[in-house]
Amino acid sequence: MTPFGEAMHRLRRQRGVTQKEMAAAIGVSPAYLSALEHGKRGAPSFEFLQRVAGYFHVIWDDADELFGLAALSDPRVVLDTSGLSPAHTAFANRLAAHIHSLDRETIRLLEDVLEKARFPDKEP
Repeated sequence: MTPFGEAMHRLRRQRGVTQKEMAAAIGVSPAYLSALEHGKRGAPSFEFLQRVAGYFHVIWDDADELFGLAALSDPRVVLDTSGLSPAHTAFANRLAAHIHSLDRETIRLLEDVLEKARFPDKEP
């Protein structure tokens, strides 16, 4: 499941809506919603996100959070380290090789490191 899939699933459950009902209301297939919720599809389009926000009557700040989660929800991430140092390439490959075995605490620690690094010109 992706961060966006988890949020959409939670919204549906809180409002008592099935995938079939939501799909019909926003003009997509239930299979597409299921694939999004289970991390089998890439990040959704801006148009789709607007339909979801409208369907659930999500207010501005919550919509921004939902859109941010969607931006972090592509399950097929590609890292291009061409032009970077050998250390960057080695780190990216080690992360790719071991990401499935990282526990939640290790992920949280790595997120903390990235948060503290503060990248002024780049946002995820």
